[in-house]
Parts: sequence; structure tokens; C-alpha cells
Amino acid sequence: MEDNKMSNDFFTFVDEEGNEIVFELIGQCELKGNTYFAMIPAGSDDNGEFCEYNILKLAIEDGEEVYVTIDDDDEFDMVADYFDDLFSEEIDYDATEEDTTK
Repeated sequence: MEDNKMSNDFFTFVDEEGNEIVFELIGQCELKGNTYFAMIPAGSDDNGEFCEYNILKLAIEDGEEVYVTIDDDDEFDMVADYFDDLFSEEIDYDATEEDTTK
């Protein structure tokens, strides 16, 4: 775990059908020499609850940086575990409990 950043940047990707989809970056980290990104669709309304996120890996293809999905199950599990731990540390359960008792 060399470096991690939390930021709220937006990325636009084009799916297989040519549709543009905007994602919000919710986490970034470097593990074992690779850079990974956790993203949610922009405008996702999680109502204060944990929501699912997508994980992409930064790769170099034809000399250009591209974002790719992770095909290796072990690699994906390692990165997902890292982000799950990171995001669970950010949740203030005491504040959530107080908000629900008001």
C-alpha cells in the first residue's frame, strides 16, 4: 500500500453501445505497483448508506493510459478488500446513530 488518495473527480466513459456514462471517483490507491480507482455513477443517491462501486485499473495500452476492469479474481479481491477497509474507516457510526435518534 504505497499511496492512496481520496478525491471527488469525474470521469466520462463510453460503453459498448456508444453511451457516455459519467462516474465519480471516490477512492484511489496504489497496490503492488498498480494504480486502482473506485468509482460510482455520478449522481448516485446512496441516502447516506454504503453503495456499490466499480473498480478500474490504470493500464498502458499502445503508449496511452487507459482504465480497464480487473480480470484476475485474486487481484480484484485484494483491491476490493483494500477499498472496503478504507471506506469502512470513513464511516462515523456514532454520527449515524445520533442522526437516527433525532
